[in-house]
Formats: sequence, structure tokens, C-alpha cells
Amino acid sequence: MRRVCLIASLWILVLCLADSAGGSTFGCLACHSAMKGKIKAEKGLVDVNVDSEKYSQSVHGGIDCISCHKQFGANPHQPQAQGDIPADVAALASNMSHKAKVDPVAVAACAECHGDIYNSWKESIHGMNIIDKKQSAGAVCTDCHGSPHYILPKSDTASPANRVNVVKGCGECHEKEELAKEYGFGTHILERYYESFHGKKYILGHENAPTCVQCHGYHDIRKWDDPKSPVAWDNRMETCGKCHEGATKKFVTAITHKPIGKDNPVPYYFEKGLILLLLGTFLFIVGHVLLETYSEIRDRFFRKGKEEHHE
Repeated sequence: MRRVCLIASLWILVLCLADSAGGSTFGCLACHSAMKGKIKAEKGLVDVNVDSEKYSQSVHGGIDCISCHKQFGANPHQPQAQGDIPADVAALASNMSHKAKVDPVAVAACAECHGDIYNSWKESIHGMNIIDKKQSAGAVCTDCHGSPHYILPKSDTASPANRVNVVKGCGECHEKEELAKEYGFGTHILERYYESFHGKKYILGHENAPTCVQCHGYHDIRKWDDPKSPVAWDNRMETCGKCHEGATKKFVTAITHKPIGKDNPVPYYFEKGLILLLLGTFLFIVGHVLLETYSEIRDRFFRKGKEEHHE
């Protein structure tokens, strides 16, 4: 009986602490670290589990949950009044609701701490696709950095934004044929990158090998023909010149994701030339070996026979 009373007292204490903590991290994780699976919400399935250990090690580990989940108040089971959500966050959430269907307020809340980054993102091709064109095919913070509960510094190799992972991360969208056809950015982009000198250095783990973001930018990525894009024709010499000092127009023309073909003449004919050079070298070596073999046979058998006959 005493044991039952003790356990009940401890549960009451935990519930009181959780209630007094309100929407604090402790109060939320008291339940969400133990909950498993997904629940069916109005706008889809919601994963209710939050790994408390991984959350504490993330860059957001010291932030209270309701700093982002502003639609919840001190009592998480009673939704916060819409008027209590900052107007700028509410407006941004409304513009992103078709993309962040489960919790647009939490995604929009990133702008409160990362305002400059959000302003750059809104002018990018990803941001304009979502905000202006009201389409869902565009990257938001969580698409590149992962779950906001487990975001790590980009210097950490486990982070999706780390240079060892960023190429694969970009490829998750840019290798999709349906998106390539819809937006006209071409297919096999990663394949062409891995075939390039940059890609081969990257595969080998070279620290200075450029990835997608070194050429295209980070949060302010623009379409290649946008005058402000780092890979626009008028800007390529400056972009390439960061690594290749003195880069010329002829040099930057060869840097492309287009499939190698006659409409992309520099790498096309360069590849053909290398193939001919390789075949020519191979044929020369084979021919030389055959001639050497013939000479050896001739000297060892035919000439020897003639000399013996003469004697």
C-alpha cells in the first residue's frame, strides 16, 4: 500500500511540475519523449515523439518549445488564440501553409531568429516558388537542415548541411524527373557533377572540392539566368575566379550540368578527343608489341635457319 501511495505521489509531483513548467521544454518532453508513433491530425499524420537526448544536443536544445510552436499556450491542450501569434509570423505561416501543412507557424517562426536568412530565402527561387507562386516544390529550412528538433551545426558531419552531405541533399529534389520536366532544370545533374573534375575530387574527399553551394549559393539560390545568380554568364568569371584565378569566358563555358552533346560543344568535343587519344595510344602500344613479337620470331627462327643452311 505504501508503495502504491509513493508511486501515486511521484506521478502527482511530475504532473504538477509539468503543469508549472507550462509550455517549457521540460513540460513538453515529459510526455513527448515517451510517446511513440504518429497521430492523425486535421492536415495529416504528425510524429509526436521527440528524442529528448538528440534534442538537447541540437542547436535548439536550450529553446522552449512554445518559442516556435506559438499556437500552443501554457496549457498545450488548449490552442493559443490567433491574436497572440505575432502578426509577421502569422502572415508568413499563411503564405507557407500549402508547403508546411502540419505546423506552418513553427516553420515560419524561424524568421524571428534568422531574419536576414529568411529575407534572402524569400528572394531565392525556392522562396519565390513557395511564397509568390504558391507551389510546394521548393525547399524550406527543414528540407535542407532536417528536423528542427535535431538540427546540428553545419560543421558537424552528421548535419545534412555539412559539405559531405550537401550534394546528396540537393540531389534528393534535383534528381527527380517529374520536377526536372516541370521546371526545366535538366536531369542527371548529380551524374554530370560526379563525372566532372570537381565531383571526382569531392568523391575522393578533397576538402577544397566545390559542392553545389559554392557555385549556386546557400539560402539565396537563384535561377542560373537571373542577373543576380552567381552562375549567370556575367558573374561566372568572378565565381569561378574564387578558386581559379584569372578564369576567362572560354574557361567558364565548360562548367555546366548539361548532358554532354553537340549543343554543349566544349566538353563534347573534348571528350571525343580524349577517346581518340586513348584509342590511338592503345593501338600504338598493341601495334608496337606485335611488331616486336614478329621481329623476335623472325630473328629466332627464320634467320637462324638461313644461317645454319648457309654454313
